[in-house]
Amino acid sequence: MINIILGAVSLGLLWAIMTTGVFLTYRVLDYADLSVEGSIVMGAAIVAKLITGGVNPIIATVCAFAGGLAAGVVTGLLNTKLKIPSLLAGILTMIALYSVNIRIMGKANITLLKSETVFTMVETIGLKGNTGVIIVAVVINAAIAAALYWFFGTELGCAVRATGDNRKMARAQGINTDTMKILALALSNGLVALSGALIAQDQSYADVSMGQGAIVIGLASVIIGEVIFYRGNFLNRLISVVLGAVVYRIIIALVIEMGMKPTDLKLFTAITVAICLALPTFQPQIKAKLAKILPQKKEVK
Repeated sequence: MINIILGAVSLGLLWAIMTTGVFLTYRVLDYADLSVEGSIVMGAAIVAKLITGGVNPIIATVCAFAGGLAAGVVTGLLNTKLKIPSLLAGILTMIALYSVNIRIMGKANITLLKSETVFTMVETIGLKGNTGVIIVAVVINAAIAAALYWFFGTELGCAVRATGDNRKMARAQGINTDTMKILALALSNGLVALSGALIAQDQSYADVSMGQGAIVIGLASVIIGEVIFYRGNFLNRLISVVLGAVVYRIIIALVIEMGMKPTDLKLFTAITVAICLALPTFQPQIKAKLAKILPQKKEVK
């Protein structure tokens, strides 16, 4: 059981990077971006192709991040310059990336079993298995959270947040909302691609279909993190998103251990997201019923 939990935590921390990217568009920018299902595969495809070609894993991972940035820029340009609705812009990028990813890899999947990766590099200093993955992932997530907390405290970051909060008001303040939208989408998809690159190195393969359902997983992790952990400022919100991804993976690992078929996971995820999204609607009724059931504290005169 301990090994199952550790495996879920390590995988959850890697997916948490993708969840942070989804959080940037879904919560900060108020933008439904479906292109993440293509950009997560793009990160895996780039890193797998470069590593098998003899490139240093760290350099390959940085290139994967850059590829995600480019994918986000494309989505942003489709939406802002060509005036394509946000949902359709993300779908178009996602569809295009399917062909692009196959072009990058040259085939449907690439194995990394005999190749050096970021995680085999840390094994040389004694960090093996899930322990090494967890330590590397914690360091990366901490660095990303710190960088984003700093960035969104700057004038540029505040402009991005203002664009997500109220575009008309932001434009009235002289903010170029189109540029802010493209910047946020680039950052989001860059983080998603980085997550895909690390997941591919951890699982020792990249596959063109590994991004299916990624947006739902990201949304589930964001919502679970906000419902359970979010208290206070923006930094706490970033931390709650990471913890939400870990909790989601632990839940998935436990339900599989209890006998759920892997083919039912997408249904389980969809139901989980629906319940979490519906909580604010039913919260007043739940509180009212609990108030009737639970004894009320008497005021001391």
